[in-house]
Amino acid sequence: MFNNKTQSSHTLVIGLMLFALFFGAGNLIFPAMLGQSAGSNVWIANAGFLITGVGVPLLGVFAFGISGSNDLRDMGNRVHPWFSALYTFVLYLAIGPLFALPRAGSVSFEIGVKPFLPQNSGHLPLLIFTIVFFSITCLLSLNPTKIVDIVGKILTPLKLTFIGILVIAAFIHPIGPIQAPTKDFATNSFFKGFQEGYLTMDTLAAFVFGIIIINAIKEKRGSDKKVIAVTCAKAALIAASVLAIVYTSLSYMGASSVSKLGQLSNGGEVLSAVANYYFGSLGNVFLGLMITVACLTTSVGLVTACSSYFHSIFPKLSYKGLAIALSVFSALTANLGLNELIAISVPVLTAIYPLAIMLIVLSFAHNLFKGRRQVYQISLLFTFIVSVFDGLNAAKLSIPAVNSFFSHVLPLYDAGLGWVVPAIVGAFVGHLVGLISGVQSQVAAGQNRDRQVS
Repeated sequence: MFNNKTQSSHTLVIGLMLFALFFGAGNLIFPAMLGQSAGSNVWIANAGFLITGVGVPLLGVFAFGISGSNDLRDMGNRVHPWFSALYTFVLYLAIGPLFALPRAGSVSFEIGVKPFLPQNSGHLPLLIFTIVFFSITCLLSLNPTKIVDIVGKILTPLKLTFIGILVIAAFIHPIGPIQAPTKDFATNSFFKGFQEGYLTMDTLAAFVFGIIIINAIKEKRGSDKKVIAVTCAKAALIAASVLAIVYTSLSYMGASSVSKLGQLSNGGEVLSAVANYYFGSLGNVFLGLMITVACLTTSVGLVTACSSYFHSIFPKLSYKGLAIALSVFSALTANLGLNELIAISVPVLTAIYPLAIMLIVLSFAHNLFKGRRQVYQISLLFTFIVSVFDGLNAAKLSIPAVNSFFSHVLPLYDAGLGWVVPAIVGAFVGHLVGLISGVQSQVAAGQNRDRQVS
């Protein structure tokens, strides 16, 4: 049996493990960029960012702890098997070859290589770098080794230490005064920050990481649902606290950098410029090496997870072949550049992220509506009807007539959160439909019994 000290130690280890899973090198760039853009509205924008960049992802992990689901497909079956299959497929594409994987290569280049190149160096350096980066990724994915785990365990504290030094320097000796917000953050900065949190993709990743955490708890603490839920909640609180501190500090660092460094194009440039400002080229070298190796570790994990998943649904495709194909595709996609990758990902994430949020929320309320499938189905349908148009707006493919209608009838639509009210209404409608269907089923069953008796 675990004593209290052992239990607390194990919970702390799980919490730090959860933090390490979510604290990918790519996530560093978004709060820094948010700070630059939000300016004097940085604190309220950061509050919105923390909800979708920290709170919802960790609730997603906790949802596995209370639902008893084995994986995303199991949880998605509460909606419908077809939804489960399709949404899981789309999610793995998003956190794999379409966005997260190529972003790992692009972030590495942006922070680890680009600061040392002349301004007009052309596209060739990025091409060479991504070929090397994803070749190493592929080799490590095909030949799993403890080296990746060791590097990750050593690198995470080193990375945190250096980022901590940067942030402390920014608080003690700010680069300059915080400037006015950009146009996008001048109004509705909280909701803008809320949507910026989508870019971390951590809520989507929570559906993959969640089961890892639950299994780690089961291994030490057994299968008691209450123990799993309590341990998971405590671990999530630990991870959330550390993530919130890191993200908030990076947001402030970005906000205080604009007056002297200017408005930069992405968070990778912000981190590099700040490192150079405080520590010169040596700071760039150290930060670049850490971020590159961290991204490499992340990319190996993503290739391994995605290859295993796609092999499970397409058994005729070998794990080795899938790992090679994912690495090649990601290398090609990474050559679009970090800014372009982010721009492409925004419309897709804007459309699918609300579905993930509502699936998590409904999982917590599952027992209240007795798990009626209609609640999941109608709530997610109403959510998607609105979020898909939010995605089109983000892609600059807006439909004026639809936008005009939704702006008049849906609260928060102009802030990009028009899906919230339809999601809630859909849940209530689904609950009523479920109740009516249940009554009709009972009546039909009673009539059948009467016929059998007669």
